[in-house]
Amino acid sequence: MNYEFIEALEQIAKEKGISKEILFEAIEAALISAYKKNFNTAPNVKVHIDRDSGQIKVFSCMEVVEEVQDLQQEITLEEARKHSSIYQLGDIVDIEVTPKNFGRIAAQTAKQVVIQRIREAEREIIFEEYVDREDDIITGIVQRTDQKNIIIDLGRTEAILAPTEQMPTEAYTQGDRIKTYVVEVKKTTKGPQIMVSRTHPGLLKRLFELEVPEIFDGTVEIRAVSREAGHRSKLSVYSSNEEVDPVGSCVGPKGARVQTIVNELKGEKIDIIKWSEDPKEYVSNSLSPAKVMSVEIKEDEKVANVVVPDYQLSLAIGKEGQNARLAAKLTGWKIDITSESQAKVLLDVNDGIREDNNVLEEEEKPVETFYSEEENHDDEKEDHNGAQEFNEEEIES
Repeated sequence: MNYEFIEALEQIAKEKGISKEILFEAIEAALISAYKKNFNTAPNVKVHIDRDSGQIKVFSCMEVVEEVQDLQQEITLEEARKHSSIYQLGDIVDIEVTPKNFGRIAAQTAKQVVIQRIREAEREIIFEEYVDREDDIITGIVQRTDQKNIIIDLGRTEAILAPTEQMPTEAYTQGDRIKTYVVEVKKTTKGPQIMVSRTHPGLLKRLFELEVPEIFDGTVEIRAVSREAGHRSKLSVYSSNEEVDPVGSCVGPKGARVQTIVNELKGEKIDIIKWSEDPKEYVSNSLSPAKVMSVEIKEDEKVANVVVPDYQLSLAIGKEGQNARLAAKLTGWKIDITSESQAKVLLDVNDGIREDNNVLEEEEKPVETFYSEEENHDDEKEDHNGAQEFNEEEIES
């Protein structure tokens, strides 16, 4: 050990953000183990490294006794006072026992300990950095595929995009730069493991916070998000400031803001609706882009009966029930959708005007029911081109 070693430790401590004292203490502890292993001595030894010169000294800690029974652990009062006259019976005397060739052993041990300690410190620093970023967005570069997992390079570490968190409509190519949502950061024996997602509803929420200043500063609030990743999402927004249009703020000039997010999500359709305290208005808004004629609320059953024009029925339901299913998840209400003609037939039946039991069988489509839970519906198909044109016209306006 010498001045060069001290300078090297100082440089490592500065570059890696590790305390120099922590490195010294780790090396001293390792040298104790190395000394015991190589020189087969008693366990009561200690090592001291001079913080300025780097000089290493090994001491045997011996107890002062009247009569020595263990030469490795005990020393007489007479022998102890040869080192210092202040020692009394029961004191511990440090006797230097540094071997002549201990420098070589110390150098090898120090190298291994420093490398190991640096790795541990770096892992801890990375963990502390990313554990605070849970539920936030990070940007990385697609590096490789490992057993269907996508490994994303974050610079100092890597993140894992599991198959269940990958968007079904996306193809991940090496070198692609993508934004992901940090789901979990946990410690492992190999360092911190960062799990990210492209399908989490939180990703959509964070993207809007990044893109819309009114959401970032709290003027506009995101009240709820429902999402089927890669296909369609619904977002309900609200502002306590009557002069601020929450939907318009999210859409942006000529749809610029929402279009940026759509591009990031590779074309995923996004419906932005205005949140309302009135369940009727909220349910009606949630079925956008379809127009709703009336909404009847059953508070006890948490059911909303919705009537739409005949030509809007398939649009309200959506492809495989997607639009209505997302609306149910967004609002938390069970939604029954009925066309205008069906509603009239049902009203006539209830009033006793028409009593033909087969009247409903003659209608083209039955009443559709959608729940707030995830379900598969294959009853209805939507003309997606028509829905997309509707959304674009609304944004442009």
